[in-house]
Amino acid sequence: MTASTRTRQGLLQKGTLALALATAIGATAFAPSPALAQAEATPSSGVDIAYEEFTLPNGLRVIVHEDHKAPIVAVNIWYHVGSKDEPRGRTGFAHLFEHLMFNGSENNPGEYFAPFELVGATDMNGTTNTDRTNYFQNVPTTALDLALWMESDRMGHLLGAIDQATLDEQRGVVQNEKRQGENQPYGQVWTKLNQALYPDSHPYNHSVIGSMADLNAASLEDVKNWFRAWYGPNNAVLVLAGDIDVETAKAKVAKYFGHIPAGPDMAQPAVDIAVRPADTREVMEDRVPQARIYRAWNVPPTGTAEVDQLHVLGQILGGSATSRLEKRLAHQDKLVDNISAGVSESQLGSNFLVMATVKEGVDPAKVEAIIDEELERLLTKGPTAEEVAQAQTVIRAGFVRGVERIGGFGGKADVLASCEIYTGESHCFRDSMATVAAVTPAQLTAVGNRWLGDGDHTLVVVPGERTPLAEAPAVDPAPLDLPPVDGKYSTTAATVDRSTGVPMPEQFPDLTFPELQRATLSNGTEVILAERHAVPVVQVNYLFDGGYKADVLGGDKLGTSSFAMSMLDEGAGDYDALGFAARAESLGANLGAGASLDGGSAYLSALKDQLDPSLALFADMLRAPRFEPSEIERVKATWIAGIKQEKARPNSAALRVMPPLLYGEGHAYAMPFSGTGTEASIASLTRDDLVGYHGTWVRPENATLVVVGDTTLAQVVPMLEKHLGDWKGQGAPETTGEVATVERPDASRVFLIDQPGAVQANIFVGQLVPSTKSDQATEFEFANTVLGGQFSSRLNMNLREDKHWAYGSYSFSPDAMGQRPWLAFAPVQIDKTAESMAELKREIAEYATGKAPPTAEEVGKVRSNEIRSLPGAYETASSVAGTIAGMVRYDRPDDYVRQRQAEIEALTPTQVAAAAATIDPSALTWVVVGDLGKIETPVRALDFGVVQVLDADGNPVAAAANGSDDRSDDGSDDGNAE
Repeated sequence: MTASTRTRQGLLQKGTLALALATAIGATAFAPSPALAQAEATPSSGVDIAYEEFTLPNGLRVIVHEDHKAPIVAVNIWYHVGSKDEPRGRTGFAHLFEHLMFNGSENNPGEYFAPFELVGATDMNGTTNTDRTNYFQNVPTTALDLALWMESDRMGHLLGAIDQATLDEQRGVVQNEKRQGENQPYGQVWTKLNQALYPDSHPYNHSVIGSMADLNAASLEDVKNWFRAWYGPNNAVLVLAGDIDVETAKAKVAKYFGHIPAGPDMAQPAVDIAVRPADTREVMEDRVPQARIYRAWNVPPTGTAEVDQLHVLGQILGGSATSRLEKRLAHQDKLVDNISAGVSESQLGSNFLVMATVKEGVDPAKVEAIIDEELERLLTKGPTAEEVAQAQTVIRAGFVRGVERIGGFGGKADVLASCEIYTGESHCFRDSMATVAAVTPAQLTAVGNRWLGDGDHTLVVVPGERTPLAEAPAVDPAPLDLPPVDGKYSTTAATVDRSTGVPMPEQFPDLTFPELQRATLSNGTEVILAERHAVPVVQVNYLFDGGYKADVLGGDKLGTSSFAMSMLDEGAGDYDALGFAARAESLGANLGAGASLDGGSAYLSALKDQLDPSLALFADMLRAPRFEPSEIERVKATWIAGIKQEKARPNSAALRVMPPLLYGEGHAYAMPFSGTGTEASIASLTRDDLVGYHGTWVRPENATLVVVGDTTLAQVVPMLEKHLGDWKGQGAPETTGEVATVERPDASRVFLIDQPGAVQANIFVGQLVPSTKSDQATEFEFANTVLGGQFSSRLNMNLREDKHWAYGSYSFSPDAMGQRPWLAFAPVQIDKTAESMAELKREIAEYATGKAPPTAEEVGKVRSNEIRSLPGAYETASSVAGTIAGMVRYDRPDDYVRQRQAEIEALTPTQVAAAAATIDPSALTWVVVGDLGKIETPVRALDFGVVQVLDADGNPVAAAANGSDDRSDDGSDDGNAE
């Protein structure tokens, strides 16, 4: 498979990681090329990516796309080198070098992120896959010179900055990244699939992250020679998208890149689909809660009409809620908890993959047989015209939504770069659009029969003990003989004095936030509209009271709120579950609902030309959910399986037990951070529970409806009145009331969860801090950012960049009306667990007590990042809608964004230090997930406080037979602190 490997966790925004960790229950996404991920559409979509391109004399290809909706520019550079280009014995070099290129250059030693944080860059990262390496960042328009200086300095002036210490540091980071991936349930799958689908001699046989032995064997000269071979301007594509014009781009790119000499023209491997003559299969044991089936075929490469057609076929077979496999296996036979099908594209050949997570107790062979049966039926009789049309609509809608973003993962810059790299034609996405729009049932039948017959590989992962993947010994690779540089390339004279350092801008764009317009519906709901006309899409978000805290008020059936809200789109009005999904897909609409700690919400994303019928469906979902018993039981089973997946993953396992430890049993927030509840609580839910929650909390009184997108009040309010105006709740509306305040424990506690065989330990430490509504909330957010809220914060610089014991270490504090949790975390190599905990405690204690207070430089850096990133932070309608939702939920004024900006500008190091003192290092709660046989003794020796072993449900585990002392002298056999 060709899933990208990220170098950095990026500039974390407050609370986002908490959600990502808490909800990570094992879903795997397919990885089409950005061109297809964003650009599969019909020409009638009315949306295109206009561009101009030019090439410098040194071979650097440059593509420019103008989009002036926000004062930001996406800078995206792709190098045509990936793991496919690595010789035997040097696997992992491309990914290792991606890391090295973030470690400073000759004229800017130090962390590459540092100047970008000062100017407020967003969507900044780098990735490597089998075929390419890319780096990207969105910067304020006035910081474009900085971005181009930085990218050109690491392209043309890097080798002198790479020394043995840097190599050793990043090699350690990469090895922890590898451990982190393999430590997850099903974490060995992609390595196994690569080895099975491709022969030893094929460039895709080995993983992107490579071999530990090869990484250890890499010498400094090996690494430098790799750079000389692949990172010249003639092997790169630079895309500038956003608030820029072609003439400006030509002048600036020539200024910063024109002097860099071309490198050798390295040959790309020939396309090799690796057609397999026969089916193969393998069964693998892993520490997983349920069996999972992977079935894969090798199919044509990216940039071909056939792979575009296979995307449509994958959509019909298993790409959506109305696909054939979903209907049969999830709805009809109820044998799987989830199933999907789709294409993962690559340069030499792609993969068509079917993946099924089998219900506990079901024989995987039975599921395999039905997959065979449904695939054979599709390939024999072909898809219907209705299925094809519906798949085309879904793909078209995905394109329209995708092109709102200029940069980041999958934005417009990615689409253009991928087309140029893989096909040499920046407009290849238009060809894909046309292919998808014109495809017929007969063509899909033909392409399916050609590629989805014999030659598949089936991998079945079943519960059992994990066997570590064997590491091939390092071998001496063949010498990397570089061809001479082609004489057609030339350079221009250098005009930039790089000795003066990075060109920092003196001015920055002003923050612009759309005007908020208001109306009130007949049902009492307040409507807030923010117009955004960049793409023909309208987003609607209905905000209600309730949420997780209502679960306790409603009788302590944890997960009721999340489950009830998730059932709203499982059939409503005249539509059963499949009919509802089919109607949504036919409209190109996305609908759903969910809950959070303090409320519920329902959302709609509609194409502008389908807004009225989409709102009709949305109203059905809100007003008349069916809550059919058969659907409740189906979703229950899948939900419970998801909880078991959460408990099998180290991060989400920790985040399930942490809230009851922090808040105490019976508190409104004492539940898994994911809001999913427990197996027992979900199993006990009845239809009456769901109807009761809906009637109490999903009602228009005291609710707010946020609308953002391509509409006006005059257009949208009549539609809302038509479908929702006469909606009324029954009886007087209820409120959840105030959340109880909890005292901190008298001393620190340590809780351990066993994960036998783990190669990492996942460390979480935290305590409760004041509410998001606190007067000092901004000060505390600042304090957290200095300590662990962004890449260059103290925790990450220590455990990743200095010690390289972890792939990353951060801290966060998700929003809450009551006291909110503050958590720091680090997944670390297992033999450094105690040492890492000691470093975390030292960093936290010295910071919170004032021994090492925030410096003026640290506060200034965070202030600069916060203020200067604001113009880019509201590029998309979703970001605007999220900010408005926060304003509604936490009673913030309409000018909150401006007020917060002024508050940040005035913050002093003294104020931030006072906020840091909110954390009490003597009353921390630790949760560590890892192999107790390797971590328990050294963790106990730290003497951080009472140590208690818990199971994945947070229940105490009896002391081991060896007589180890739990030292649990407070009698808290429920695992909670009083």
